[in-house]
Amino acid sequence: MSDPEDIPPPPRKGALKLTTAELVEAETPEVAPARSHGRRAVVTALSGKVTPRDLMAEVETVAGVWTAKIVTLFPEAFPGVLGLSLTGKAQDAGLWRLETIDLRPFGLGKHRNVDDTPAGGGAGMVLRADVVAAALDHAATGTPASRADWPVLYMSPRGKPFTQGHARRLAAAQGVTILCGRFEGVDERVLEAYGVEEVSIGDFVLTGGEIAAQVVIDATVRLREGVLGNAESASEESHSNGLLEHPQYTRPADWQGRAIPEVLMSGNHKKIAEWRRAQSEALTRERRPDLWEKFGK
Repeated sequence: MSDPEDIPPPPRKGALKLTTAELVEAETPEVAPARSHGRRAVVTALSGKVTPRDLMAEVETVAGVWTAKIVTLFPEAFPGVLGLSLTGKAQDAGLWRLETIDLRPFGLGKHRNVDDTPAGGGAGMVLRADVVAAALDHAATGTPASRADWPVLYMSPRGKPFTQGHARRLAAAQGVTILCGRFEGVDERVLEAYGVEEVSIGDFVLTGGEIAAQVVIDATVRLREGVLGNAESASEESHSNGLLEHPQYTRPADWQGRAIPEVLMSGNHKKIAEWRRAQSEALTRERRPDLWEKFGK
C-alpha cells in the first residue's frame, strides 16, 4: 500500500490559467534555427538562448542563384512538393535556393509569443508587428533594397490575385521573401512599414500561408532558365498568351472509340497551329469569359 505522502494531490481548480496561445507555445523549444534547403547553401547553426539580433546567422549563397526566403511558424512544411519533380531537381542542381526562417525565435517572453488579441476585440489572434518586423529584417540580410529586384509578399485572401504575369515578374527578380500568415492575420502596420505586397491564390481561406507560398514558388521557379527541359513548354501553356491552353493528345491513336483529331496526325504544322489557336480561343471564350474579354481589348 502506498504511503499517502507519495500520492500527488489533485490539481486545484483555478491553480493555473493559460491562454490558448500559451498552451501551444509551452511545448515550443526556445530556439529554432533558420533552415536552408538546397545543396549549395550553408546556414550557421544556432545554439543557446538567442535574441533576434543573434539570429543574423552567416549565410553562404551562390551569386546569381534565385532565392526564396519563407518566414513561417512551420518551417517543417518546406520544401514539401517543391522538393519533387522538376523543381526538386532544379533545386538539387543549384538553379534556385530555398531558405525557411522560423518566426518563433523572434517571439517575446518565456514562451516566445508571436501574437496577441485583436485591437478592438474579436475572435482569434493577430501576429505582432514587432515580431514580424524582426523576422523581415533578418530575411532582408544580403538582399537588395529595391522591391523590384527583391519583392516581399504576404500570402493573404484579401491580396491581389496571383497570375502568370505575376510569376514572370518574380522570376525576373533576384529572389523573393514570402511571409506566411496564421491565425487572424498580421498587424497592418508592419505590412505598411515594410512595403509588403499582399497576394492571393484564390477567393477562399486557408489555415495558413504555407501552401499558398509553395504555389507561388512553383509557378515562379519553373519559369527560371534551365528548370524546364523544353523552354517552349512554358510559352504554350495556359495563360502564357492570355488564353487557355488547347487540348492535348497522345497514343494510342484510338482509345475507346475516341480518335485523336485528324489534323494533329496530318504533319501539316501550319494547320496544326491554326487548329490549336482556334481551340484555345474557343475554350477561353466558353470557360473564362473574363479572360476572353481582356484578350479582345
